[in-house]
Amino acid sequence: MTIATHMTAVQLVGHGGLEQLQINNAVPVPTAKPGEVLIKVGAAGINNTDINTRIGWYSKQVTTDTATGGQGGFQSLDEEDASWSGIPLQLPRIQGADVCGKIVAVGDGVDASRIGERVLVRALQEDPTREQAFYCITYGSECDGGFAEYAIALNKHTYAVNCDWSDAELASIPCAYSTAENMLHRAHLKDGETVLITGASGGVGSAAVQLAKRRGARVIALCSAGKAGAVAELGADLVLDRAADIVKQLGRDSVDMVIDLVAGPAWAPLLDVLKRGGRYSTAGAIAGPIVELDVRTLYLKDLTLRGSTYQEEVVFSNLIGYIDRGEIQPVVSATYPLTDIHQAQEDFLAKGFVGKLVLIP
Repeated sequence: MTIATHMTAVQLVGHGGLEQLQINNAVPVPTAKPGEVLIKVGAAGINNTDINTRIGWYSKQVTTDTATGGQGGFQSLDEEDASWSGIPLQLPRIQGADVCGKIVAVGDGVDASRIGERVLVRALQEDPTREQAFYCITYGSECDGGFAEYAIALNKHTYAVNCDWSDAELASIPCAYSTAENMLHRAHLKDGETVLITGASGGVGSAAVQLAKRRGARVIALCSAGKAGAVAELGADLVLDRAADIVKQLGRDSVDMVIDLVAGPAWAPLLDVLKRGGRYSTAGAIAGPIVELDVRTLYLKDLTLRGSTYQEEVVFSNLIGYIDRGEIQPVVSATYPLTDIHQAQEDFLAKGFVGKLVLIP
């Protein structure tokens, strides 16, 4: 395969509105260094992390929901802590944590037989500058990612896939499904337990529904009424409107685990429906990061509250196995040309879909 010298890429040039995403048709194609591979990108999925990083939502000065600044950004934020890692973003940055493509070149120390492999890139990776656990980077945040025609990745984080899915379907997996799998893995969801999943129609939520059912759990899903049918088709045993009074509908002390991507004003009842000794896990706060916690509920019910970002390697390798064995299914709502990223992010923010939106270079 002939490798171009320059490529089209979307570069994030600053924190703010959609205008901070600029199409550049003359970005030099990167060269694979030792231990790296060069990937011809076939598709790249869109995630909340992309938008949150663009608008600087991770800054502690921002206390509202993610949609508030989704298109125009926030007027006041501290750029020193506006990235998810709390370290200033190096700009310009090519975002895109979800990458499916083919290896077209390898750096020194990488077996040349990998050229031609169809691959997915691990989205959450150990921080190469630290040896301690829980320090990690996101592909497309602390390094360039997949919103381009070519992308560089470390060989050890690049996994061959063998299935008949399209590139767009495969690109729906890395970030959302690894986030969901990690939450269930670290909270030890067991066969026969009941799990409540908020934001169940989104990328992570729809993945969590499938992955929880794969473990034999009873799944209760929260989403908007118009998406209930699609979420039920993914395997949810019961789908409730996201505005429902869950204590009235389910009863107190009725679920073993909560998987939460929403937080915000409706957060407190999630702990009320947890059984004594129940587990709560979160990897998002799209309705707002500030919640009210009655500490008495926490300690009197012996609850465990867990944040979930860092992922052990086994989480992503397990996902590859699920794909190869046909144990999960992709949920792609729409695809867009890479150069239509502004429209794609506007549609993402409107939340009128189930699953994932994917860009095609």
